[in-house]
Amino acid sequence: MSSKLLMQIRSYTVMVIGLALYAFGITAFLIPLKIAGGGVTGISMLIFYATGFGTGYTYFIINIFLVLIAIKVLGVNFGIKTIFSMSIIAILLTVMQRFVTEPILKDMFLSSVLSGILGGVGIGLIFNEGGSTGGTDIIAMIINKYRNISPGRIIMYCDVIIIASSFLVLRSAEKLVYGYVSMWVVSYSIDAFLTGAQQSVQLFIVSDKYEQIADFINKESRRGLTVFEGTGWYTRQNVKVIMTVVRQRESPEIFQKIKQIDPEAFISLSKVMGVYGKGFDKLKY
Repeated sequence: MSSKLLMQIRSYTVMVIGLALYAFGITAFLIPLKIAGGGVTGISMLIFYATGFGTGYTYFIINIFLVLIAIKVLGVNFGIKTIFSMSIIAILLTVMQRFVTEPILKDMFLSSVLSGILGGVGIGLIFNEGGSTGGTDIIAMIINKYRNISPGRIIMYCDVIIIASSFLVLRSAEKLVYGYVSMWVVSYSIDAFLTGAQQSVQLFIVSDKYEQIADFINKESRRGLTVFEGTGWYTRQNVKVIMTVVRQRESPEIFQKIKQIDPEAFISLSKVMGVYGKGFDKLKY
């Protein structure tokens, strides 16, 4: 089995886990308490509250129309992973809704927060694998093609309108507010998850044993680095300075190795806003 196929299997497995978290957050914490969420899922929930028609079915039907429009506007190569994600969500919402009929928690605020956290982490996992949940994401991409409006702003406007319309169905200002609480927590959780997963740090390392440290970073951590000539102004001695950028999660291993090689090494660590190039993010601008 090729490494490319294994990577694809891993990617889709992670996406399914994310989709399951997203669907569980909705069916376990929002639907039993009749709280509306954002996006096409929120529209499906409102239709369910008003008519009893299954959330998963409505979600799938609406997304089919959106995908057909997107294929016509954006091209036939439009997101395979998006189509996969929306199909799995529709199935999970339908299945989970049959098993979860009573609220797990009766506290609406706590339910809104937990749903938001699960949904945010789930969507974060999906986004991290290059997928999408469809729905308002598709609307945003279509509008963005013809108007210079950021997709994030379009999605936010859609969510605000959808949750606001829940008052017409539920006639409850309290549940409307909790819908916005869930929306905010989802947004915050997505940002926190993606930032945490992709956060990079810059290391400056000064050591007499710079060659051993550089070899470890280059060969074991598989990260590039640059060695500068420097002068210690207090000692007036020439020194070698290693500069490298790594993911934050990779830094503890590097620190442990430096401690083994040279406990007297001087290290400066700082977070960076963005890193673009080989091994990191693609240049977006």
